[in-house]
Amino acid sequence: MSQMCGIGPFVTIPLMVAAFGGPQAIIGWIAGAVLALVDGLVWAELGASLPGAGGSYVYLREAFQYRSGRLMPFLFVWTAMLFIPLIMSTGVVGFVQYLGFLWPEMTKTQGDLVGLATVVAVVLLLWRKVDRIARLATAMWGVMIVAVAAVLIASYSRFSATRAFTWPAHAVELTHGQFWLGFAAGLTIGIYDYLGYNTTAYLGAEVKQPGKVLPRSIVYSILGIMVIYLLLQIGVLGAINWQDMLDKNSVASKSVASAVLKLAWGTRVADVVTVLILVTAFASVLTGLLGGSRVPYDAARDRVFFRSYAKLHARHEFPVLGLLTMGAVTAVGFLIGRHTDLNTLINLLTTVMVIVQAFAQILAVTVLRRRQPDLPRPYRMWLYPVPGIVAAIGWLVVYGYADRNAPGYHPIEWSLAWVAAGVLAFLIWSKVERVWPFGPQEIREEYRQADVQSAQV
Repeated sequence: MSQMCGIGPFVTIPLMVAAFGGPQAIIGWIAGAVLALVDGLVWAELGASLPGAGGSYVYLREAFQYRSGRLMPFLFVWTAMLFIPLIMSTGVVGFVQYLGFLWPEMTKTQGDLVGLATVVAVVLLLWRKVDRIARLATAMWGVMIVAVAAVLIASYSRFSATRAFTWPAHAVELTHGQFWLGFAAGLTIGIYDYLGYNTTAYLGAEVKQPGKVLPRSIVYSILGIMVIYLLLQIGVLGAINWQDMLDKNSVASKSVASAVLKLAWGTRVADVVTVLILVTAFASVLTGLLGGSRVPYDAARDRVFFRSYAKLHARHEFPVLGLLTMGAVTAVGFLIGRHTDLNTLINLLTTVMVIVQAFAQILAVTVLRRRQPDLPRPYRMWLYPVPGIVAAIGWLVVYGYADRNAPGYHPIEWSLAWVAAGVLAFLIWSKVERVWPFGPQEIREEYRQADVQSAQV
């Protein structure tokens, strides 16, 4: 939940209202929660049956090794090195947006420099042992809780049901194409805000009783965050006119939480809570890059990615190249978001994520049930295969509408180009490592074999 609820809702409420054209934007949060929940059940079965460090790359390695060797886990790491830091770059964009409330004279160039300096500060803070970072992250999580609580209390202190629940005429016309275009945009924003429900799956090797803990953590975190988001969305809509959020130059559009706080309690309180929101944004980037930088390291150590990413800092024992690479991509992503818009950045990162991670994992559940029918499955997906089918449809909507939701920037084409570049990189890597298709195919049914060995003992 700490990974899920960062700066996201503070910057995307105006985007959601703009996507739907009114307070019916609540539909987007609900749709995002449904997609997160059905996709979460995919993660739950895979995480419970394959509780290894690395999450997706373990699942894809086990499922697709029979026909394509290590291609799929390699492609996951390749795409993760783009979409994880792009997610973090949205936090930096949000940081600069809310800083603008405290520093209204900030120019575009000054904002760019502040954002880049923020990325550098995050990398420098992560340039140390992880146990020291844990205490800092915990403190920042506490600050985030205070910020969310303050915005909720401020929203409901001047709540108007008329503002919150008076929808424009013809707000929901299921036969009109414009509604579905808005729905697709809202679903994309919604699932972006829920990202992080799979965090515990990446820590499967370190979790006691993963067969019970992982499914529960995924489902409970989605339901808990859904309640927080709905309360935030409804509260903000009841505290401020939604039309104000459509003006891209207004405070309500750039810093909606600060605008609500100012209306409820005045400028001084709004300034104080805005500082807390800035800390929240910084914390989301810090924790995201902390975990993200370990993905290529775990894969490289497992001989699924370039060996250079398996090297640790000689003194502080953190993955140096993974941190530097993701820090650099975060900085580039921030500049893209600043010079396009946040909606474009969200569409770019979701399209890259969908192809290899979302679609492939849904297929992996079926492949593993057929290839490894005796694999221990402490949790089996409810109503299989319905959740996977619903998740696939949801992700297909997100992907299929991406170009229309970010006109002129072609996120679909960019995502395909990045995957194609990943295939080329895999061929080069596999040639050097002399693995399939340039060497013998290695089949490792690691979790099935581990269970057999434990049974023999």
